[in-house]
Amino acid sequence: MSERQRPTVPLQGGGEGRLAPGTTQNPDLYERIQVEIAKYPNRRSAIINALRLAQEEYGWCSPEAIGEVSRAIDLSPATCQAVASFYDMFFLQPVGTHIVEVCTNVSCALMGAGEVLGALEDELGIRDKETTPDGLITLRTVECMGACGWAPMVVVNERYQEHFQPEDARALVADLRSRPRTTHGHGH
Repeated sequence: MSERQRPTVPLQGGGEGRLAPGTTQNPDLYERIQVEIAKYPNRRSAIINALRLAQEEYGWCSPEAIGEVSRAIDLSPATCQAVASFYDMFFLQPVGTHIVEVCTNVSCALMGAGEVLGALEDELGIRDKETTPDGLITLRTVECMGACGWAPMVVVNERYQEHFQPEDARALVADLRSRPRTTHGHGH
């Protein structure tokens, strides 16, 4: 990465500085990414784990978080962004404390995923890919969750809710609203 391509960062005394490759603003995250890199014969192979660690740290894959991954793994920010944008599991926008995902692939669609999504949208007062105004719950549609035999599938904070029905929406939302807020762990 040439000097002019290196990302700028705010300096304590004002102005901006340039981060050298392999330098991050979060030494702990950098070290955890290095542990992941050591598991693979090629640094590039650790990119998904590195992005996962950054998302766990910051709550989403912000441009700054992607920059941290880029510098720690020594790949371009564009490469890291391309990987993050390819996978549903990475959030490229801020998300709520709780993540509710509705599978809309064929099996779930045939078993009523559209009605489930509609019930959740009505109960939450938001639409797909939105977060409630209080920042508590984000609703997303996703492609196959690998649970076709248990359709329709809703995943709440990475936990599967099998055979979810539209009438289950009210109880789910009430349960999520009653839980204490957490940071970055998305309801765990």
